[in-house]
Amino acid sequence: MIYFSELKNKVVFTEDKVEVGKLEDLIFLASEKPNVTKVVIRDLRGNKLVIPVAYLKKINDKISIRKDFQTTELTENELHLVKNMLDKQIIDLQGNKIVRVNDIALQDKDGFYIAGVDIGILGILRWLNLEKLLNKIALTFRLKLSSPVLSWADIQPLELTYGKVKLRKEEKRLEKLHPEDLADYLEKTNIVNVRKILKMLDEKFAADVIEKLNINYQTALFKGFSPDKAAKIISLLDSDEAVDVLLTLSHKRRDQVLEFIPEKKKSELIHLLKLSTTPIGNLISTEYVVVYPDTLVSEVFQKIKKDTGDFSYFNHVYVVNKKDELIGVFNLHELLLQSHDAPVYRFMIQNVIVTHLTTPGPIAIKKMLKYKLGSLPVIDDDKRLLGIITITDVINTFGNG
Repeated sequence: MIYFSELKNKVVFTEDKVEVGKLEDLIFLASEKPNVTKVVIRDLRGNKLVIPVAYLKKINDKISIRKDFQTTELTENELHLVKNMLDKQIIDLQGNKIVRVNDIALQDKDGFYIAGVDIGILGILRWLNLEKLLNKIALTFRLKLSSPVLSWADIQPLELTYGKVKLRKEEKRLEKLHPEDLADYLEKTNIVNVRKILKMLDEKFAADVIEKLNINYQTALFKGFSPDKAAKIISLLDSDEAVDVLLTLSHKRRDQVLEFIPEKKKSELIHLLKLSTTPIGNLISTEYVVVYPDTLVSEVFQKIKKDTGDFSYFNHVYVVNKKDELIGVFNLHELLLQSHDAPVYRFMIQNVIVTHLTTPGPIAIKKMLKYKLGSLPVIDDDKRLLGIITITDVINTFGNG
């Protein structure tokens, strides 16, 4: 067994010892047996060469390929090891938890395929060339170090290309995860995969997961549901969450969904919807900081020093994409824990708790208390950040209602 960290950036030669470049990535087939099908080499001119493994002569201590090698392209169901697996979150189906891939174990006997993933500290140390040193120190103290490796059969990769996901019966174990964890996991994939996985879950558990998704995913999901399906899910949500979802739908669509909701729940939701004319917009503050996902921590600190001197309240930094859609958030404490060269997408929370201009004041208060938040971002119908509201302003305005 070999690890990808031992192969990446190794010099690749032809069989007659002519240097081709450095190994950059491996391509594998997303299947029950994930065979490595191609190698990706960055040549001496900086060009990327994708070469079928049929031209591979040796892959262990030295990497060599046939001198008559040819390049090719990716085909359907092929994925990159680095882009689609390494440092990504996966679901450990045996342990019923979400873990991160620190290295990838490869089997080069009886074929060349992914044997499993390393989720332990040794996987990280291997990249830093510190594994041997640590093992040597451990031997001095008569300790034996090992790193947990999950076999391919016991994991479900988070990111699969083209919106396709391979579902297995074992994924029923997803229901043993906390809804919050599964929601965070799903928000890192696309809406197609979200729908596929939610279909596998018990209805009540699926509703719990949907309730924890951010409003962008909720909206996309409910627009695809039939009115009776949407009503069934909404009936299982907390009333305040249900109202926020209903407010994202058109009046016609909302009325269709309400027709399928049990009378008691329907009356409560209609009452809360009538409160949605309350003036949240009058409470919006523009005292907030916005960054992009690839902004470095050091750059965030500079922006805070530059822009927040006159702020009366400041505790969160919001993350938007190039379309200015709200996609993440992190607090100052989390920011202080990061290294200065870390991009914010690595630690931001994607499950953003939001409110709308039409959200009833009492529901905004309830959300803040429920999630222990001192402020909430306000977004428009296009998911763009309009500003924030603070709990002090909201309670002063609606607290007696």
